[in-house]
Amino acid sequence: MIVSRNSVRRSPCIARVTDGYGLSGVLLWVVMLTATGCATMGKVTNLSDESCRLSFTRQLSSILSHEGEKPDVSEALASKTASALLVYDLGPRPFIVAAPSGTDYRFFIERKKTSCVLTLYGRHKGFVSYTNNLTYIATEILPACTCAE
Repeated sequence: MIVSRNSVRRSPCIARVTDGYGLSGVLLWVVMLTATGCATMGKVTNLSDESCRLSFTRQLSSILSHEGEKPDVSEALASKTASALLVYDLGPRPFIVAAPSGTDYRFFIERKKTSCVLTLYGRHKGFVSYTNNLTYIATEILPACTCAE
């Protein structure tokens, strides 16, 4: 099997099964990806609603605070991120929050049945980068938000 960065579309999972491995190899790979938690990315569709925007900023701020950002900084970053996502329709793809601490946080939104989940899957500071796209670093449900793929 060949693993490629440009592989699974709309998913942070980095894997691609190329031709020549037969149906059983493809099925085995799909089962492995599903079992390890690969997710399909989505986007928040009602971020303009105050209840969703408050939920989004509260949960994003919570994750950033848990990662070591100061509470006032995490609240400001969360608010600016919500505003930016309202103005720019990024579609269902990851987004980065750059903190004054020098850390860049990588997030995506996942649609799970009837809820949206905000997921932190990577961070980068200086020469140190950490990505966990199997179990993720942190997840928060966005209770007042709706999602689409």
